Amino acid sequence: MASIDTTILAFEEKPLHTPSLEEIRNVLATSLTSNFGHVNVEVVDCPNLMEEPFHLAGRGLNGSPTLVELGGPPYLLPNVDYTKLYDLVSISQRALNDTKTEFLAIGAGAGPYPLVNSNCEGMFNLKVQANGHVISESHLARVTPDRKKPILEKIPSNETRCALLGNIFLSEGKPGKVLKVSCKKRTGPKDFIASIRTALEQHYTNRTVGLGGVFLLKNGKAKQHVMSPFSETPIHTEDELNSWLNFFDMSAKLIAVGTLVTNECDLDLRLQHFHSFSRHGEGGHYHIDTTPDVVEYEGYFNVGEKIVRVDKPINTHKFGRD
Repeated sequence: MASIDTTILAFEEKPLHTPSLEEIRNVLATSLTSNFGHVNVEVVDCPNLMEEPFHLAGRGLNGSPTLVELGGPPYLLPNVDYTKLYDLVSISQRALNDTKTEFLAIGAGAGPYPLVNSNCEGMFNLKVQANGHVISESHLARVTPDRKKPILEKIPSNETRCALLGNIFLSEGKPGKVLKVSCKKRTGPKDFIASIRTALEQHYTNRTVGLGGVFLLKNGKAKQHVMSPFSETPIHTEDELNSWLNFFDMSAKLIAVGTLVTNECDLDLRLQHFHSFSRHGEGGHYHIDTTPDVVEYEGYFNVGEKIVRVDKPINTHKFGRD
């Protein structure tokens, strides 16, 4: 099945509040201590994220940093809309208003189900060069037929589709200053991303701040889900949803990519969404670590300058966004 013609999709764009990295560092350095025993927040030169242990398709997170949200859970629940297949390359070029600039697209969404003839999680991680050549380090995760084990697979470079929904961080992939957030020993109830997001939400209130990037679960395990094949019956409740999802404890090292935003900005946004992949065959939708005493995180993030909402569902709901 072909992807949707990008020119017929509705695009909405809004500027984001862009505090300095130093200001965000100060906010997080204070706030994260309520959720973690050890916290270190710095503004640093971005390391080469193509190298171990991050394995991104591009070096950095700088150059026109942009958050993009595609579709949404209403295209999956209660019934799947099989027509919702988005081409990340053309959508990213339109979101950046440039078809010639090299860019890096990383984030979380539903994987390209036609590739494996099954619903799957997508860990999108691809660089598009100025000549249009795609270099992909993207992965997908699905479950075995008995639903007892996740399967992690590499997505080939000629497959650039995202199905149904996605939260993507775009940049030109350039080196530059970024926010480094390191936390150990979780003492509070919030996951790593929620602790960052709520700290920013409380500080900036009605000013919308968005971050995108990558974090590493360096030590411990995390609760993650992998979707089942598309349900033949409608899914209407949280209990039905949780029975359809498959939850696993997955072990470090996990490399998670995605976005967070402090409020919906009147665009019906998903506030946080990160998917992880690994070098040892595990990956999925990140929820929270399950080993708080030993957990260790290291993340690199940049501040988005704008949010681009693509194909916002007309009939929406708040179901299935955790």
